[in-house]
Amino acid sequence: MKPIHTILFATDFTENCEHAFQYALGFAKQFGSRLIIMHVINEPVDLRGFYVPHISFESLEKEIAEGADAMMQKFCRMQMGEFTDFESCLATGVPYEEILKKAREVSASLIVMGTQGRTGLDHLLFGSTAESVFRRATCPVMTVRLPETV
Repeated sequence: MKPIHTILFATDFTENCEHAFQYALGFAKQFGSRLIIMHVINEPVDLRGFYVPHISFESLEKEIAEGADAMMQKFCRMQMGEFTDFESCLATGVPYEEILKKAREVSASLIVMGTQGRTGLDHLLFGSTAESVFRRATCPVMTVRLPETV
C-alpha cells in the first residue's frame, strides 16, 4: 500500500459528513497524515434580470461565505480535539470540480467524503458530488454513508 501523506476531507456540514469525518480523522491519526478539511460553496444561481427585492448579490455572496467560514470554524473546534496537523479551506464553485482541483493542489493520497446514497429520480435530478469525484479522481476515494437505523 502506498503511504497516505495527505487526506482531503470534503464536507457539506451535514450529519453524514460528521460521521464520515471520523474515518478521515482516524486514518490521519493512524497514518500520521496531514488532514485538509474542505467545504465548497456551490456557485450561486445567477438571478440578475429577475426582481429580488432588498438583496444585493455582492452582500448575499459575502453573507454565504461568512456563514460557511463560521460553520468551518465551529466544525474544526468541535471535531479536531488534540489533532493539530490539519488545515481548513473554503472554495466557491462546482463542488466536485473544486474538490478535484484541491486534491491535485495538495497531492492528496486519499479523499474522504460522506454520501447521501441517493437513488432513482433523486440521483438523476441532483447528481452525486461523491460519484463525480470518484469517477475523476487520480487518488483513492472513500465514501461513507450513515449507518441505517433499524
